[in-house]
Amino acid sequence: MLADILLPKGVHSEPESVHTWWRVMCLTGVDYFSTLGYQPGIAFLAAGLLSPIATLVLVLVTLFAALPLYRRVAGASPHGQGSIAMLERLFPRWGGKVFVLILLGFATTDFIITMTLSAADAAAHFVHNPFAPHWLQSQMLITLLLLTALSAIFLRGFKEAIGIAVVLVGIYLALNAVVTTVALGEVLRHPHLIPEWKRALFAQHPTVLGMIGISLLLFPKLALGLSGFETGVAVMPLIAGTDIRQRIRNTRKLLMTAAVIMSIFLMLTSVVTTLLIKPELFAENGPANGRAMAYLAHQYLGNAFGTVYDVSTILILAFAGASAMAGLLNLIPRYLPRLGMAPEWALASRPLVLVFMAVAFFVTYMFDADVDAQGGAYATGVLVLITSAAVAVVISLGKRKRRYAYMLITAIFIYTTALNIWERPEGLKIASFFILTMISVSLVSRAMRSTELRIMSVDLSEGALDMLAEDEDQVIRVIARRPQNETAADLDRIERAVRKRYGLDPRESVYFFEVEKGDASEFDCTLVVDGERLGNNKILKARSPVVANSIAALLIELERRTGNVPHAYFKWKDGNPVANAFRFVFLGEGDAAPLTHEVLRRAVKDPDHLPVIHVS
Repeated sequence: MLADILLPKGVHSEPESVHTWWRVMCLTGVDYFSTLGYQPGIAFLAAGLLSPIATLVLVLVTLFAALPLYRRVAGASPHGQGSIAMLERLFPRWGGKVFVLILLGFATTDFIITMTLSAADAAAHFVHNPFAPHWLQSQMLITLLLLTALSAIFLRGFKEAIGIAVVLVGIYLALNAVVTTVALGEVLRHPHLIPEWKRALFAQHPTVLGMIGISLLLFPKLALGLSGFETGVAVMPLIAGTDIRQRIRNTRKLLMTAAVIMSIFLMLTSVVTTLLIKPELFAENGPANGRAMAYLAHQYLGNAFGTVYDVSTILILAFAGASAMAGLLNLIPRYLPRLGMAPEWALASRPLVLVFMAVAFFVTYMFDADVDAQGGAYATGVLVLITSAAVAVVISLGKRKRRYAYMLITAIFIYTTALNIWERPEGLKIASFFILTMISVSLVSRAMRSTELRIMSVDLSEGALDMLAEDEDQVIRVIARRPQNETAADLDRIERAVRKRYGLDPRESVYFFEVEKGDASEFDCTLVVDGERLGNNKILKARSPVVANSIAALLIELERRTGNVPHAYFKWKDGNPVANAFRFVFLGEGDAAPLTHEVLRRAVKDPDHLPVIHVS
């Protein structure tokens, strides 16, 4: 279960291999392009005869809002961090960490619902196929079997994902092109279809402005057609490039190509499904519900070709779940363990697979494996991530003139997100569950991991090394103290008191160690120690998110360098011990003596090498 726990930490981890941008586009396409399996049906259920016009609004937002937005996100996050890392940088300290947790909650909603919705739609294609065995007609059962197979794949280990994705996307797009072309031919052979549609449309909506207005109001229900952009940025580390700039250019090619392909298919499929499929067939349990293009494939190309189309759709939808699972396994270990907000086993993929699958089973049960019912939750996750990206871009632009265009884009997505949440609150409920769970787990994990060493390495400057070399016996004695504006006379007084209390020889070198507290929300860091003198006093200085762990790390480094056990001298800190513990977990300070001892006890297993702590 923990065989791969040594995954690289941090958002700048490099992948094992890179690929041309169009191949990586296929990896994102198994999620993005697979929505053609259910998007036309969802669009008709939401907009009815207005489906082509409402889809046109979606296409315009895709090309002229989401695409330019994520072109900037790609430039700002070349390592694939996306909008989450952008906001973490823009809002430092605990504010940024809270943003990360909230956005991770919505991202988890997006990816989990991608798995459950895709599996449910794949099951719909299976049970409605005329060749499906009668004893496998339960959409819930097929959905759970597909999710189980997905978890088994990831428990065993998932490789060659891009090669499979290229094949699946190529076949799926080719089949959709065939079905769409044949369907357009049927529309042309029956010229009465378009006038009939126009008469019916104007009977419901007398004015063009009214149609446009209603289409704008209906846009949030179609917004899951924007699902590919955040994924497109997340896979940036997989894209080949001689340098970062070329990788960004190639990523923008990926985003542009995927958006154009998807926009063409969205428009054409919305037209042919609206004109050729009777409205009642889109209803729940209807043969076109969640599988409009598959219905047309069977209708006009026969059951044999339709079955091939069904198999292709089932495979790409199942692989869309794999893409979502890969996204989760890439996202969660990059953030929560690094921030101390998850146990170390969260760095391993297999335990996370079991956790995510349990959640996916629960979500499938709650939504009764219904594709349409999950559309709102899916759209919520997608829209919140896009809105967060828009906000991050606007803030990053500062006072530049072009920010006004992005402010308009941000306003569009804020409106869309708010309306979607208002009309379909199930997505917010699911995201709230994930957010509350993450916050609860993060607080517990942060407390339990607070006494880990947390210092990745200790870097002693030349000045510090020169001062340490002055100690003849190399048994280093350190007085830990809070940085204060004290004079040389004050430090002389403290040194004399320590020497007297512990009977130190006047010739024994004593060093003061001052740790300036940095961003306490950071969990680990590299400790850079410098040396300076104040009168006759030798002072080691450092800056760190947490004081006690930094003192412990320095002592361990001193023992490693000198081969002698160092000594550290502390003064008891007054105050409530519970309050001191809280200050340590969240503010990086507290009663340093017992906390330093506990960090050393956990980090140093051999008692012969354990630094000595003195407290008075």
